[in-house]
Amino acid sequence: MDIIGLCGSLRRHSLNRMLLELAGECLAPSATMQVCDWRALPPLDADLLATGMPESVHQLRERIRRADAVVLATPNRLHAPQAAQCMHARLPILLEKPVTSTVAEAQRLAALAAYRADLMALGTEGEASMLARTAWPLVFAGLAPQVRAHKLPLALMDDLLSAFAQDVHKTESGTTYADRAELLDYCRRSANPVGRLLLHLYGVDDAESLARSDAICTALQLINFWQDFSVDLPRGRHYLTDADCAAHGVRREDLRAEPAALTPAVRALLADQSAWARALMQSGAPLVHRLPGRIGWELRLVVQGGLRILDKVDALQGASLYRRPTVGKADAPLLLWRALRM
Repeated sequence: MDIIGLCGSLRRHSLNRMLLELAGECLAPSATMQVCDWRALPPLDADLLATGMPESVHQLRERIRRADAVVLATPNRLHAPQAAQCMHARLPILLEKPVTSTVAEAQRLAALAAYRADLMALGTEGEASMLARTAWPLVFAGLAPQVRAHKLPLALMDDLLSAFAQDVHKTESGTTYADRAELLDYCRRSANPVGRLLLHLYGVDDAESLARSDAICTALQLINFWQDFSVDLPRGRHYLTDADCAAHGVRREDLRAEPAALTPAVRALLADQSAWARALMQSGAPLVHRLPGRIGWELRLVVQGGLRILDKVDALQGASLYRRPTVGKADAPLLLWRALRM
């Protein structure tokens, strides 16, 4: 087993580092522990982020991704975000401190963990006992026969729960996304499983269709973010990445759901995000020709609905920061015409 130790102190003889090293000496011969050294990581620098994530950060992420388990020994204010990221990456984690900062967050995450346990019991010998005791009998009584009949992949549903848990933690802790890679990983779990479940039901599983589905679902998730600034910012939800903000010279405190916050730099930042989502949607759009009948036509309208929201975001020229664009009945003729032309 390959174990990574993350120590919150740089001191060579810190108590946390010595405890990690001692734990490594006590492991079975089949296991090893590497205590990562933070000295290679640069301090947080907005100018550096603007040029991309430093190579040393990428290397550390990849090293953690390859590990079988992670042991955290960090100060109280640092351990929770690291623990959450390891759990979202499905890494076993040993942690003696609270993973949450509030009771409400702990209750929501505990409920999610219980829901996940019940979900993963579907199709197993423990399904009957789960259905008898679950706190969500109506949900799982209806879901169980559908999982069996359609052989629905539970891993995709598990991804959705993982993303929801991450959203709970990031909202409660006020943490942000470092770069587009991290945000796309969230979209991979929060949105892409929906499209893949739909393709599964229609027996479509070729690599090209899956990739186009992922592009559409990720685009829809991003469009929802860029549509909801006026709702998310007051609630402490941040989906604009640190790297994108730094690239446009925008500080996090500059982003407020009010007209006074609309500067040229903020306008440019929001336009860049809209263009990113539009490119993703257009790359996935050919999927509509792969799906038969009604579902193919419904997907055309979904794609055009997302693009129409982006039209309105662009027309607001940054005012979507405090004004939420929507699609209504007046847009229906245009959406139908564009869907027909796809």
